[in-house]
Amino acid sequence: MDTLPSAHRTVFDATSLEGVDDIRRYASNVFLANRTGYGLESRDVGVLIVLRHYATPCGYNDAIWAKYGSVFASEMKGADAKAPTANPANASGETLDGLSAQGAHFAVCQMATRRYSGMIARSTNGTADAIFEELAKNLVRNAHLTPAGIVALGRAQERGFTFGYGG
Repeated sequence: MDTLPSAHRTVFDATSLEGVDDIRRYASNVFLANRTGYGLESRDVGVLIVLRHYATPCGYNDAIWAKYGSVFASEMKGADAKAPTANPANASGETLDGLSAQGAHFAVCQMATRRYSGMIARSTNGTADAIFEELAKNLVRNAHLTPAGIVALGRAQERGFTFGYGG
């Protein structure tokens, strides 16, 4: 958080797939409006997107989605029931990869990642610890595990980030 620009910072909270869809557009607007309205480059704007609760799997890359998409789909309201094989937040429009290229960072909830690790372990006869390690090594670009998404939101606001909610 402290490495992002200090003057113009926004943290977005996503708790669902629909919320991630909204936040992708909001974050894109933050970069665009600062560029066109204020002449600021994306490097001058700090955007942090917290992926927690049901939005947490959007923090994992396509390789993880190809392997465990059916588990994510069973939990994520709005996810393709046919077990998506790619991260739906990178499918079209303003993607997480595109936002990352502009400098956005992602805080992925470790508590929810542990929960998903247990679910995957039960469905694959794997071990939760091994799957947690696999998930942690396969995050989207500019993503970092944070102890808890809700705590990351508070810490961001303590550091001067403006709060934006997507659901």
